Amino acid sequence: VQLVESGGGLVQPGGSLRLSCAASGLTLDSYSITWFRQAPGKEREGVSCITRTYGSTFYADSVKGRFTVSRDNAKNTVYLQMGSLKAEDTAVYYCAADRARWCTVAASYSPANYEYWGRGTQVTVSS
Repeated sequence: VQLVESGGGLVQPGGSLRLSCAASGLTLDSYSITWFRQAPGKEREGVSCITRTYGSTFYADSVKGRFTVSRDNAKNTVYLQMGSLKAEDTAVYYCAADRARWCTVAASYSPANYEYWGRGTQVTVSS
């Protein structure tokens, strides 16, 4: 079972990237998926999530209006479209899968609830 993130890279401020979280060995539509990020010297934070049943989406205030999460169950992949990128978006981005029917980006929700984690993809926003 694997979650593999891809699509990271170096982008200028104001630019866009689309991250992918592809699953093998599990069916992603049975899971709610959360995107996290962790910058050097900072705690991991929840960025966005999408629920397994209705595809409801939630965002951290820091990315609301700039990021969009979506899923393509036929491709067994969840995406994070990131726009209007800022230097403070620089981080390693991870996806994680949780069997809960709902999802949250709240820091109070224990990482132990997530059944699977990817290894991350680096996003660097710099001119």
